[in-house]
Amino acid sequence: MSVKRVKITFHGHAAFSIADGTHTVLIDPFITGNPQAEAAGITADSIDCTHIALTHGHEDHVGDTLAIARRCDATVLGPYELCNMLGEQGLEKLEPANPGGGVDLPFGRITMTHAFHSSSYGGKYMGMPTGLVIRMGDTTIYNTGDTGIFGDMALISEIHRPDVLILPIGDRFTMGPADASRAAEMVNAPIAIPCHFGTWPLIDADPDRFTPNGVEVRRLEVGGSTEV
Repeated sequence: MSVKRVKITFHGHAAFSIADGTHTVLIDPFITGNPQAEAAGITADSIDCTHIALTHGHEDHVGDTLAIARRCDATVLGPYELCNMLGEQGLEKLEPANPGGGVDLPFGRITMTHAFHSSSYGGKYMGMPTGLVIRMGDTTIYNTGDTGIFGDMALISEIHRPDVLILPIGDRFTMGPADASRAAEMVNAPIAIPCHFGTWPLIDADPDRFTPNGVEVRRLEVGGSTEV
């Protein structure tokens, strides 16, 4: 029996699409004002999706959520307080959740995990920052969200057995390359995809220093894709 492949596309900074040919989950769609996306000619209007998944409330992650969700009639999953804010802006197809919980969706399931960061939008508290475990068909992807390294990443891996790890390496506001390398070794997914680096000078970490042992690193160009 053939296994359905999942396509992961990088839109710059921490924005990704995960697609199975029927459904597309757009993660943290910061496109407008994202210098990496703009340099690659990517616009918010050029991205379609069925679902949007948000890790936390910072503007460089919420990004174009409202515009894309309205245009695509997409369902938005995110932390409870962030979903409340989006509801106040007129969105109706919302799936609020918090760390430890999950939501069954047409393509599979999204489970929220802890992340060590902060979360606000326009100066207002937007709930706990989170990571996302996305199960699409036979493929499981763990997106840590913006975070520092923490020991329970190993427990998350033990529970969910991810095939792919997506994690930040930019330093200052998240893990840098050294801690991210250690995190990737703890999670021990076969494939690791780095993000959240090089967007601005403050997070201009050297991606060549992201060198986890025993893990295949797939560094995607902005606009580039990989299949798993």
